[in-house]
Order: sequence, then structure tokens, then C-alpha cells
Amino acid sequence: MTTSTAEPKLFPQGPKPGEASSADPRCGKYLTFRLAREEFAIQVLRVREIMGLQDITAVPQTPHYMKGVINLRGKIVPVIDLRAKFGFPEVEATPATCIIVVQFHSARETLMMGLLVDAVSEVLNFAPGDIEDTPDFGEGVSTPYLLGIAKMKGSVKILLNIDEVLSTTEVQNMESILQ
Repeated sequence: MTTSTAEPKLFPQGPKPGEASSADPRCGKYLTFRLAREEFAIQVLRVREIMGLQDITAVPQTPHYMKGVINLRGKIVPVIDLRAKFGFPEVEATPATCIIVVQFHSARETLMMGLLVDAVSEVLNFAPGDIEDTPDFGEGVSTPYLLGIAKMKGSVKILLNIDEVLSTTEVQNMESILQ
């Protein structure tokens, strides 16, 4: 009886479905949502909860886009109106309007924040070929809150870096509200 000493053939292993590619950390699953006529996306791993619109308690002397705070099972969570933050015109809430509770990292700690959006769309899995770098919008236009632009299903999705949506000063102000 003879035994084969040949090594088994190894095939290159790419990322498993749903895993991010090491070549581009932006790849993976995203929750997509609408603001005005635009579609945005946040990495699913950052989403903690999606909830219908509820009463938001206003906090005096906060920026116009900070709608206030909600009580989420005993935890106070600030709510940001992304429409206002990004300069879209204000509209009346609809039955599809909702709050996406996300986790983001400040310089000092991990915080939760509610994002008021027009509607949640779907969860999509973006591969390396679906994502392009953010275009250069010219001098004086800074877009650190954009991870890139994804193309899928005949449309464009703007990928958000949730850690950069708020500036350092805005995060510090939010942290002081939560103290």
C-alpha cells in the first residue's frame, strides 16, 4: 500500500460572506436609511436599535440639530436630527420617521446617540468593488465623516463614519449634557 505525501492543494481564502475584507475595512454590512432624497449607510455593527419616533425631551441651549434626549430603558440618549445636521430642509415627521440608536467612540469613551432619520431602508452587504473613495470637493470642503461612496442597485449610498459625524467640540458638549 502506498501513501501519498503530496500536500493538499490550498485555495486562497477570501473573507466569509458578511465579513469585511482586510484589503478594505469599509466593506461589510450596512444599514441604509433616507434623508430627503439621499441614501446614507452606517455599519451594522454600530447600530444598537431602531425605534419609532417617540417623545424627545428638549435640552436648552443646544445646537439646532440636537433635538434633545430620550430615555432608553433607563439610559439617557441624546438625539441628533441628521437632516438638520447635514443642512437639509426641515419636514414634518411621517410614520416612517425613526430613531437609529448607534454606538460611537469619543476621545474618552464609547457613547450612544440617537439619529433621527426619514426612514430606514434595508441592510446591504458592500464588497470592495461596490465602494469608492469620497471625491475631492475642493479646497475648504472637509468630509471626514464620509467613509466613501457605495454603488449598488443602480443608486449611490453615502457611507458615514459615525465617529466623525459630530466634531470634537460637539461630542464634548454632548458628554457634558449626559453627566
